[in-house]
Amino acid sequence: MSTYRDPAQSKVPYKDPTPLPEHVPPVTELGVTSAPLKSAAFFIGGHCKEYNEDFMLCKAENRDPAHCLLEGRRVTRCAADLISKLRDSCLNEFDAHWGCLEKNNQEYYRCRKPERTLNKCVFDKLGLSKMITDAPEGKPQVHEIEKPIYKPIQK
Repeated sequence: MSTYRDPAQSKVPYKDPTPLPEHVPPVTELGVTSAPLKSAAFFIGGHCKEYNEDFMLCKAENRDPAHCLLEGRRVTRCAADLISKLRDSCLNEFDAHWGCLEKNNQEYYRCRKPERTLNKCVFDKLGLSKMITDAPEGKPQVHEIEKPIYKPIQK
């Protein structure tokens, strides 16, 4: 029977049994949970659009996960760059918004007030705006509606 061993108390450093190939450049992980990622998702989509499109084209060419490691690393680097810019420029607004998402089951509609302040800060300091793709033209974006009406079943 095996026993649990706390990895923090191990005297042997962890060694990855499946290291990446040498031609794939190393990249650090983002180091954030789902709430900060969801808070920054639309900005990451706009800021890293070219890298995301390259990655998706690569995935369409070949379904082998190893085939697109380089493109995936570029997407991760771009997202990490944007997260660090958000933290440097709009830390309080970013923390307020993702904290609200964390407390409210990751639902955007419950966090519109901190979202508006974050959107304004990001636009003013980084020049990025939140745009939802495939939104109807001529109508305001869902996050820009001042007094939304909530119904049990929305049509």
